[in-house]
Amino acid sequence: MKKLDQKIELLPRTPGVYIFRENQRILYIGKSSDLKERVKNHFNQPSYKDEMFIGKVNKIEIRKTESEIEALILESRLIKKYKPKFNYVWKDDKNYFYVQISKEKLPRILITHRPNAFGPFVDGKALKKTLVILRKAFPYYTQKKHPRNKCAWCHLNLCPGPDPDIKKYKKDISNLKLILKGKKNSVLRKLKKEMALASKAQEYEKAGEIKNKIYALERIMANAKIINGDAVGKKGNRIEGYDISNIQGKLAVGSMVVFENGKPNKSEYRKFRIKMENEPNDTAMIKEIISRRLRHTEWPLPQIMLIDGGKGQLNAALSALKTMNYESKIKVFALAKKRNELFSPHQKEPALLKNMPKDFSNLILRVRDESHRFAIAYHKKLRELDLGL
Repeated sequence: MKKLDQKIELLPRTPGVYIFRENQRILYIGKSSDLKERVKNHFNQPSYKDEMFIGKVNKIEIRKTESEIEALILESRLIKKYKPKFNYVWKDDKNYFYVQISKEKLPRILITHRPNAFGPFVDGKALKKTLVILRKAFPYYTQKKHPRNKCAWCHLNLCPGPDPDIKKYKKDISNLKLILKGKKNSVLRKLKKEMALASKAQEYEKAGEIKNKIYALERIMANAKIINGDAVGKKGNRIEGYDISNIQGKLAVGSMVVFENGKPNKSEYRKFRIKMENEPNDTAMIKEIISRRLRHTEWPLPQIMLIDGGKGQLNAALSALKTMNYESKIKVFALAKKRNELFSPHQKEPALLKNMPKDFSNLILRVRDESHRFAIAYHKKLRELDLGL
């Protein structure tokens, strides 16, 4: 077990699939946006389902993916291929989710419990969100008959509309099938080849449409986080928000606000007077206040820290967490104001908050805005005292 613990500590904090084995026998397959945290939870906080097999695990295999969507698809493919006993022991086929593509003239995309070409998928909510996200690159029908005029989905560019280009639509469905088979790179190669041919034939409008599709698919697969908002507003969950306020480094202050169960807990708010010399260096200030906060071991640890800022601020907070050995215990994100881009340690590019579930994005905005308000109020008070007002 000691060797297994050592291996778990070396697991990456990236999206992917994990495979639990007893020697060569596959016991269980799962997915996560954070492999290290998810695998640790199986052992440190086992559910009644985990108790059925966790003591037999003596080998852990992982397969990293570039996004949570790809992890979801890979998990499905591996479960279908290997049929691990403990993925099926408390489920039958009726409880798994499958993607059905109808055989009509204009195929529809449906989610069903009947075993079909694409599946099984364990997480129904994640599957639904994945299909909505993929619909941005490949608009599709879900209803048997489309109304004569544009529907609500049409106005969101998620539906081909009442009078589609049938050849183009079938090509989109074909590409969507390949994505669900885990062949993203094959789809991108095909689209780039089509774009080059269209450009060569001086069909610039067509080439532009394909370019937009390529861009949408690359962004979706690189950045999409299938975040369950319910898991963020749930009982006992604590989110801490941090911000810095100063004028050219002078009278610099930091704020910490706390949201528990999705609501602000003002009795837990904290103010920090920055101790470093008067330098306009927000990233160093963030590192200072996170480090000082973590020294307060009497304060409850949060599940999530949200930093006001971008990649620099995120890295500063991560550095503080790593120095004090909290890196694996707390998730940290940074939210940049300009476009509300959410930076994560597990993604190369930021994700747009507007593309995430409403309950999650609204809560994150509330935490960010409250930390900003609290920092500004403290800074204003210090300035008034400094000026003798």
